[in-house]
Amino acid sequence: MTRAKLSLAALAIASLACSFFPSFATPDATPESLAAPSLAAPVVLAESPPEILPARLLPPDSLADLYERVHQGVVTIYIFGPPNPSNIPLAQGSGFVIDSAGHIVTNQHVVQGAEDIEVDFASGFKAWATLVGTDPDSDLAVLKVDAPAEELVPIPLGNSEAVRVGDHVVAIGNPFGLSGTMTVGVVSAIGRVLQSERQAPGGGSFSAGDLIQTDAAINPGNSGGPLLNLDGQVIGVNRAITSESFTVSGGAANSGVGFAVPVNIVSRVVPALIQSGSFDYPYLGISSLGDSSLNLRQLETLQLPPGTVGVYVTCVVLDGPAANAGVIGAGDCGSPDARPGGDVITAIDGQPVFNFSDLISYLVTEASVGDQIVLTVLRDGEPLDIPLTLEPRP
Repeated sequence: MTRAKLSLAALAIASLACSFFPSFATPDATPESLAAPSLAAPVVLAESPPEILPARLLPPDSLADLYERVHQGVVTIYIFGPPNPSNIPLAQGSGFVIDSAGHIVTNQHVVQGAEDIEVDFASGFKAWATLVGTDPDSDLAVLKVDAPAEELVPIPLGNSEAVRVGDHVVAIGNPFGLSGTMTVGVVSAIGRVLQSERQAPGGGSFSAGDLIQTDAAINPGNSGGPLLNLDGQVIGVNRAITSESFTVSGGAANSGVGFAVPVNIVSRVVPALIQSGSFDYPYLGISSLGDSSLNLRQLETLQLPPGTVGVYVTCVVLDGPAANAGVIGAGDCGSPDARPGGDVITAIDGQPVFNFSDLISYLVTEASVGDQIVLTVLRDGEPLDIPLTLEPRP
C-alpha cells in the first residue's frame, strides 16, 4: 500500500467519465496497485480474433465503415436507485457486448450502488441487466442481459501489448446522454497509473496500472465504452479523464487527457468475473514516492547518486511479501516525508524499472498471485537480488 504521488496528481483534476443525473438535471500519495491479474480457469470469449492484427492507419472514409461494423455492439447503460424517484436514472454510462451469451463489459463505477440496471441497444431495444461481477481494482464490471440474438453483436478484442504511442484510436459511447457518439484521436501514452476504486487497509487506495492514455474525446457518459483500433478491435475500456474544464452541471469535461483500461486486463479479469464474480490481484506490500522519476532535490535528500533511477521504497507493510523477503523501506508508512535509507527497486525479473508505472505495468501484464519474482534493488550503492512470492491483495 503506497502513498505514491502519481503523475496524475500533478494534473489538475481526475474524474470518472460517467454521467450523473442529480434530481431532474441533464447529465453532467496513492497506495500501490501491483495489480497483476492471475489467470482464471479459461472462459473463452468466442468473438476474440485468433490472430492479432497490427494497428494500421486507414483513410478517413474507413472510419464510417468501422462505425457501421461495431456501433451495434456498443450499449447505453442507465442506473436506477435512491435518492432519485424510481423512474429517473441516477447515472448513465456506456458498455459493449463481448459474447453471444449476453455478457456486457462496462466500468465498475458506472454500476456502483445500482438497484436496477437498464441496457439500451443501438436498435432501440431495451433490457434489464443482471450484475455478474465487479473488479474495483481495474474498475471493470460484467453485466448479463436476456436479448434476442440479433441484438447481441460482440465486438472483437484486440491486443493492448501491440498498442503504440501515436496509433489512431476510436472511442464510441454515450457522452452527456448522446448515445452512439464516435470520437477519434491517438494513443498519447501507455503504462499510465490511476487510483483504484478499492480502498487499501489502513486508508488510501490501491492503484491500477498499465492504462492507455488517449486524446480521443472522452466525456461524462463515455465510461465503460470501448476504445478501438482501426481494425474495429477493442484495445481498452474508457474509464476516466483529467481536466480543468467543467460543464454547466459541475462535471469534468474533456481536455484531451483520457484513460482506458487495457484490453489485455479485460481478457484476464472478465472470464474470472463471469466464472466466479470476482478477481484476485497479487500484492507486494510497499510504498513509493510516486510515479514520476526521482528529481535532483529528492535524490539529494535521499542521499542517492544523481543518476539513480527506479522505485524508491518509502516503507514496507508489516508481514507483507516484501517485508518477509527482506525489502527495506525508509521508515514510517504514515509519514509523507522522504527519508534516506530505503531500497531503490531497479528491476523486476531482470526487466528494468525506471519508475512506479514500470513496476505496476510489469506486474499487471506478466505476474500472477503465487508467482515467485525477483526484485533487483540498489542498497548502499550495491545491487541486490531479492526473491519473493506474490500473495493475494488483502
